[in-house]
Amino acid sequence: MKLFFREHALLIVVQILQFAIMLSIYWLDGYRQLKPALYSSFLGFFLLGCYLVYHYISRRRYFQRLNAPLESLDASFEKMETAPVAEALQELLRAQYRHYQEQLTQAKREQKQHLTFMDQWVHQMKTPLSVIELTVQNVDEPEFASIREELEQLRGGLNTVLYMARLRTFEQDFHVKAVHLSKIISEVLNDNKRLFIRNQVYPEVITGEPDIMAESDEKWLFFMISQVVINAVKYSAGSGEKVTISSYLRGTEAVIEISDRGVGIPASDIRRVFDPFFTGDNGRGFRESTGMGLYLVQEAANHLGHRIELESQVGSGTTVRIVFTSYQLRPDVNLTSM
Repeated sequence: MKLFFREHALLIVVQILQFAIMLSIYWLDGYRQLKPALYSSFLGFFLLGCYLVYHYISRRRYFQRLNAPLESLDASFEKMETAPVAEALQELLRAQYRHYQEQLTQAKREQKQHLTFMDQWVHQMKTPLSVIELTVQNVDEPEFASIREELEQLRGGLNTVLYMARLRTFEQDFHVKAVHLSKIISEVLNDNKRLFIRNQVYPEVITGEPDIMAESDEKWLFFMISQVVINAVKYSAGSGEKVTISSYLRGTEAVIEISDRGVGIPASDIRRVFDPFFTGDNGRGFRESTGMGLYLVQEAANHLGHRIELESQVGSGTTVRIVFTSYQLRPDVNLTSM
């Protein structure tokens, strides 16, 4: 209704001016009969009102469509009145929808091609990296130690790119099953043992319940724990401190907790550490930071139904928890859920 009156406000104003001018002309010409003048004005406004009422009723759906936002793109195909303007708008919406679908299809095709290329490229790069690793792993010369360090960084970067690509098609790339938490923690530590040695940081494993099993995707969970552990070691480098990895029960939840005693995260950065590409104050001091590790951890946790908790204090270190809402203590025990 409001849009209708805004559309016809100028018509109403022009009609009022027209009647006022006509009555003024008759008045200046000496015509002093007030009742016939008022009656003629009443007839004019009555006809104008009838026209506006008919115009609104016959085009009500048209004005309602213009005044209300579309709830979905399919709503643009809802039939309106057969008025020429309504039909023209309907055709415009259909053409716009077809154009949008063509652009969207093209964008999806290009994105799929890009992801396929990135996936293949990462796998192709892993082969020469593995060959170089095998070549230098048994050589104790200092320069080869630097090569091994750079190789680990390259491998970590390639894994980040690969998991970013997989994140977009997460539903096609995960398999939930019962995972031994202590076992996967051991695998993560073994995979990163050189990282600990090189940065003079020592792992400490605490498992209150060694038989805890939680529902998760083993590959993604390994990646999540690895990312948190790599961050903990990186921001504790050279301190000689420990990084503590523990698994335990907390009420109806199972928890993996990774704690370091490194530089910590400023309070102003804590709310943004899960944003993509955010490195914060610490990232400016550590050039290897990409700002994608915790973002990928948070996204994977959201898809798997886990929860990420983070606590940190500058100078005291950081604690990150991966919380599982369902677990079991032995394979023969039914899962318990919140």
